[in-house]
Amino acid sequence: MTEKTIKLADGNEMPLVGFGTYLINTQEMMDTAIKTAFDTGYRLFDTAQLYRNEDLLGDTLTKLQIPRNQIFITSKVAEISQGYENTIESVDDSLQRLKTNYLDLLLIHWPVQQHFFETWRALEKLKADGKVKSIGVSNYSMALLELLKTQAKEMPVINQVEAHPYLNQRALVQFDKDHDIVTQAWSPLGRGVTLDNTMLKKMADHHHVSVAQLILKWHLQNGLAVIPKSKTPSRIIENYQLDFDLSEDESGMIDLLNRHQRTGDDPELVYETGKQYKVYKE
Repeated sequence: MTEKTIKLADGNEMPLVGFGTYLINTQEMMDTAIKTAFDTGYRLFDTAQLYRNEDLLGDTLTKLQIPRNQIFITSKVAEISQGYENTIESVDDSLQRLKTNYLDLLLIHWPVQQHFFETWRALEKLKADGKVKSIGVSNYSMALLELLKTQAKEMPVINQVEAHPYLNQRALVQFDKDHDIVTQAWSPLGRGVTLDNTMLKKMADHHHVSVAQLILKWHLQNGLAVIPKSKTPSRIIENYQLDFDLSEDESGMIDLLNRHQRTGDDPELVYETGKQYKVYKE
């Protein structure tokens, strides 16, 4: 990849391709995955209070003896931790678990109506106090970003949302770009649902890459950052090897696969109810 990092609106640099740790829930699994990822070239490691693995990641990074300034750590405030005081206390706990005195990026994991503005105010305070370098949000719609703008002293530099060929979020990505917010895709492969697509397979074969590599490159060429996750060392390595280019026509053909299909929760419903819910599949 020619560009490894992107400059955020606050002046900080963030790696474009990061490693997601969702569902990595044993120390052995974390040790193997993070060592493989770091040796491959990943420098951004994404966790969350909700994943219950911040302590595992902290232990792994300590074992690997990686200088703190060589890596970029993201965590996220869970719904149950929201509110002004709760957020600050929960982040202090996250820092202890991760064995670090600052986070490179802190996100509000899901929007919650009840604590909407006070949680963001807590993030602004944590940044001012030097506990967090950059602040952002996750799963925020255009309407929620507009609402946040009415009271925020500073706006998020990142909006981490579900995005993949079946949910390309083009309008939201453009809105974020217009407001100097970087869109970062979680579930960039659609939790696997896009990997069997015939057209994507043909296109990937043409480039002698996997469908996963094709999709990740498509995200990058469209200006998104990505955090693919895998427990399999060969796939961890493969997902970082993106030294090829898609033509405008190819990228446009992938755009046409959009069907507004979520694999995760609808952010508006989480905002209303204050919690995530079980997605029932037909």
